[in-house]
Amino acid sequence: MFFLYVIVSALYLSPSPPFPPAPPSQPLLQRYPSTRTLPPVLIMASLIKAPSSVFPSEKLQSVSRGKTRHRSIPKKAAFRLVPVALSLSMSTGTAEHDQKSNLPDIPIPIMVNSSTGKMGKAVIKAADSAGLHIVPVSFGSEKASGQTVEVCGKEILVQGPSERESILASVFQDYPNLIVVDYTVPGTVNENAELYCKVGVPFVMGTSGGDRDRLYKTVEESKVYAVVSPQMGKQVVAFLAAMEIMAEQFPGAFSGYSLQVMESHQASKLDTSGTAKAVNSCFQKLGVSFDMGQIQMIRDPKQQIEMVGVPEEHLSGHAFHLYHLTSPDQTVSFEFQHNVCGRSIYAEGTVDAVLFLAKKVLLFIFPLPL
Repeated sequence: MFFLYVIVSALYLSPSPPFPPAPPSQPLLQRYPSTRTLPPVLIMASLIKAPSSVFPSEKLQSVSRGKTRHRSIPKKAAFRLVPVALSLSMSTGTAEHDQKSNLPDIPIPIMVNSSTGKMGKAVIKAADSAGLHIVPVSFGSEKASGQTVEVCGKEILVQGPSERESILASVFQDYPNLIVVDYTVPGTVNENAELYCKVGVPFVMGTSGGDRDRLYKTVEESKVYAVVSPQMGKQVVAFLAAMEIMAEQFPGAFSGYSLQVMESHQASKLDTSGTAKAVNSCFQKLGVSFDMGQIQMIRDPKQQIEMVGVPEEHLSGHAFHLYHLTSPDQTVSFEFQHNVCGRSIYAEGTVDAVLFLAKKVLLFIFPLPL
């Protein structure tokens, strides 16, 4: 039997958290053991657990750190049949290096879909800087099929929608430690996730949109590890976590207040900001009556410069959010704002997520001493 916990991410920014921890029995707090020097980190999105008895085991030979040993792991290879984890790990400082140093000496290959997009290219650059191995294959549109994209001196062949399953299965066979990163388009989120789960490849879903309930269900039923989040910027995730904690501890605190929400993104972003929706959900718990359809989406470059204040050089890549609360008698107002220029915050957070995911899966095969 599977247990689904819907939890919200949180990040302790100092060793002494400003709020009391939840009791041990509460599944909200999931400690992240990537490093022993950083404060505890909480995991984002949905965490799905399965008892180890679900999977039949057999004795297989595994190699780690130059030593050969026998241990019990699931059939069909541990990468392909494992408990599900939908999560986003976060860390501060040099966490990326700490995460990787705690992994066995095994290459981490990643396949970035779509490598032709700006976000895909940003992730490839960040992954290359982190020492990850970029697989020279990527899924893209029918129009881009057959093209070769060069990023960081690496040539990547773009494959179209046809025969994706056989291509992915072949790549997975060549790279058994493969992790897929998805930054495609909202309309393909569910189809792509179903493909990854069918083949059995762990993946990071950074694409927003799609049917999220269906997405979680797909991953849960597949028993594949995955990181699923509409927001990969770990500092923004920390803000989301603080909002969720406030909503849980002070429900109804803003009852009667009116709310205005504005979000501005590059014109190519077709859907409403998933981050804005998540923050608004917190405000609803705080007692604010607000419909998601009231979110003001700004996509016109002229408005973005004149009304929002987006620097012209970042019109093609930014994420500005403003939440304005006003009391019923108009005498009190609160304002929350977070602005991001560029894509580096998301690319670096995605690499963190890949390392977290690799650690979760590899430690399932090669447990390390505490």
